[in-house]
Amino acid sequence: MLAKLSSKNQLTLPKSVTAAVASAEYFDVMVRDGQIILTPVRIQLGDAVRAKLAELDLGEADVDAALAWARERR
Repeated sequence: MLAKLSSKNQLTLPKSVTAAVASAEYFDVMVRDGQIILTPVRIQLGDAVRAKLAELDLGEADVDAALAWARERR
């Protein structure tokens, strides 16, 4: 099977390939010995939330303050 790299640096995988890995939406991408290796990854909702908090540089105190603010607004 062939997959073509687009001008926008996007690669479309054949449907038969993605069907073989059970509806994965995300893939870990590695390069090893000149080969691209895709490994299906299941992102847990909690992991996504933690990653976003880390990206925004928000800590536990920030979350506590946001919750307190939201509860006051009821």
